[in-house]
Amino acid sequence: MQFNAETYEFTDPGKFTRRMTIVGLVGVLVTAAGYFLDARQFFFSWLTAFSFWVTLAIGGLFMTMVHHLTGARWSVVVRRINEAVAITIPLFALLVIPLLLGMKEVYPWTDSEMMHADSVLASKLPFLNQPFFVIRTAVYFAVWSFLAWRLRSISLRQDSGWEPDAKKKFMKVSAPGMIAFALVTTFAAFDWWMSLQPLWYSTIYGLYFYSGGIVSIMAFLALVVHVLHSKNILANEITIEHKHDIGKLLFAFMVFWAYMALSQYLLIWYANIPEETIFFKDRWIGSWKGVSLFLVIGGFVVPFILLMSRHMKRSRWGLSVFAIWLLLMHWVDIMWNVSPILYPEGFVVSWMDLTAMVGVGALFLARFWSAYTKVPLLPATDPKLEDSIDFVNQ
Repeated sequence: MQFNAETYEFTDPGKFTRRMTIVGLVGVLVTAAGYFLDARQFFFSWLTAFSFWVTLAIGGLFMTMVHHLTGARWSVVVRRINEAVAITIPLFALLVIPLLLGMKEVYPWTDSEMMHADSVLASKLPFLNQPFFVIRTAVYFAVWSFLAWRLRSISLRQDSGWEPDAKKKFMKVSAPGMIAFALVTTFAAFDWWMSLQPLWYSTIYGLYFYSGGIVSIMAFLALVVHVLHSKNILANEITIEHKHDIGKLLFAFMVFWAYMALSQYLLIWYANIPEETIFFKDRWIGSWKGVSLFLVIGGFVVPFILLMSRHMKRSRWGLSVFAIWLLLMHWVDIMWNVSPILYPEGFVVSWMDLTAMVGVGALFLARFWSAYTKVPLLPATDPKLEDSIDFVNQ
């Protein structure tokens, strides 16, 4: 791995992309072999792994648009990381295909007899049907992919010289893009997770879904910076001040995720409507009760107490440890949302859960690293770059 500190470009990005591609393909093939042993477990494991990594990818798109909408100065030096994460979204348009092929194994609403037997479920048939589900999924990826591609293409054109109207171009994409992002991400949450229990509903679920993704992208950002610094790359450009801001945003969105989860719980508890309470009832059975409590303590209480510290946010290893921990909590959260359908008696981890996570994750990392290292790591002609490098927390 060789890096030119003057041009901010890799002259040799190393073998990481190739290695991750091999690991990813092996992981996917091993997981696919599990289909012949237990087809239902395969599809649920795939949904879990797919959900983990795709929420991270759309989190990168969200942070890219937030950067442009707010005109942020500090985040110029990490903008290319978020752009490279977002540009992996088309990969997931391919990885969602197994889920679409296995809809009958995962989603109970694909059983037309069951749907027609219940008047409430029958009323949802115009929305919950397989052709419309596939069409909506295609729309989600079309919107996300277009936004990621458009913002990255404008950004890369800066490398040949700053355009005076570049800021307006970023805004013209990001402003309506954020509205479109909120809509399609909300419906993706309804389709991929909430429809696992077709009688259940929660209008706040979309926010809950992608708040977890935002936590994961901030954690991922902290880890990427850690790795870069360990290789003495951008050590003078991405400083402890930037890591402090990453830590603050990681802390803030962790609290926001917890707030969404608590708000959903309190509203359902207060209304006490059977169609809503079944969600939490199912997650208070057997070992799921322990997982529920673990999510509260491990996903909020412990990080809230320890990550609140300024010292922890500015600690290279401290921030990295919490980043890894919150990524683990994001995975547990997805399992908590998805797996009770397959294992209502209690929490179970299958070997396919692990191989699917490794396979999909390695393919994501390969695509991310390839996109990130093909271009300058910093937008050298951005007029805010110097201010971003000199950024100091107040």
